[in-house]
Amino acid sequence: MIKTAIQTVSQQQNLTFEEAAQVISEIMTGQAEEIQIAALLTALTAKGETADEIAGAAQAMRQAALEFPKQPAGLDIVGTGGDHSNSFNISSTAGLVIASLGYDVVKHGNRAASSKSGAADVLEALGFPINQEVDQAEQMLKDNHFTFLFAQKYHQAMKYVAPVRRGLGIRTIFNVLGPLANPAEPKQMVLGVYDGALLEPMAQVLHQLGVQSANILYGTDGLDEASISAPTKLVQLRGDNIQFQTITPEEFGLKRATKEEIVGGTAQENAAITRAILSGEERGAKRDIVVLNAAIGLNAVNPTITIKEGVKLAQEALDDGRVADLLATLTAAEAVE
Repeated sequence: MIKTAIQTVSQQQNLTFEEAAQVISEIMTGQAEEIQIAALLTALTAKGETADEIAGAAQAMRQAALEFPKQPAGLDIVGTGGDHSNSFNISSTAGLVIASLGYDVVKHGNRAASSKSGAADVLEALGFPINQEVDQAEQMLKDNHFTFLFAQKYHQAMKYVAPVRRGLGIRTIFNVLGPLANPAEPKQMVLGVYDGALLEPMAQVLHQLGVQSANILYGTDGLDEASISAPTKLVQLRGDNIQFQTITPEEFGLKRATKEEIVGGTAQENAAITRAILSGEERGAKRDIVVLNAAIGLNAVNPTITIKEGVKLAQEALDDGRVADLLATLTAAEAVE
């Protein structure tokens, strides 16, 4: 199949959902040579991937993953990365806020690829047990409404692709597949993208993957999160319907800041930022951008909550210590192991 796929894509023709799934499945089961993988990924990048190709590839990645009990009521909140903003770990912190309000957050992520600190890095620095076994991760979700699925653990078949990606050194389809490959397959999602041109295609991809409610975001200052320093383009997927809107911090009572005010650093530095937000020590732009993104997550997991109402709920959860208490509970599990 991969030889046929290379020929098709190199002629600027698109693969179907089924063809993309089949060829990525071949790669993930070690049936393709590295030179073939490199040729396919390069040709796809040169052509530009379609929604069908991304969705089919993501489906194959999910099927190749270590199995985790499906969590249809759950939410994942994640960015594609690649925005070069050097921001702190906004979505990981927002995920804790959402979970503290009683909604199941199944965070799927990895170590940093294009920044100094990925989700796995900052959670580890916070003391969270990122390498839990499947049953432990599932129990943590049941007990605390939050868990983390470490991509390196759940997607071991990526070993066939990793050397090729390193050798190519260019953006490939796998840059956008990571956020789509959550083995728990939650039906609710917040997905930040690094390019506004990805908003509608990614909404189509999520729909094909069975996601029921999603908010897809692009900060117009180049952020793969809802921005506190510029308008944010928002695509809302609800069932079969897709709606487009642009939002600003001010319409939710938040003060506009500069992009420099949300810059982070290493995993340890970003963990310190998260702790400062949770303790109430940080009450400026960093807190506000977490509140805004948490509100958008609340709206995705429960569309009866407006973003404005979500902002108020997130602020209350931070102010009354619920989020800090949740983090203390989650990190206590590390001490026990």
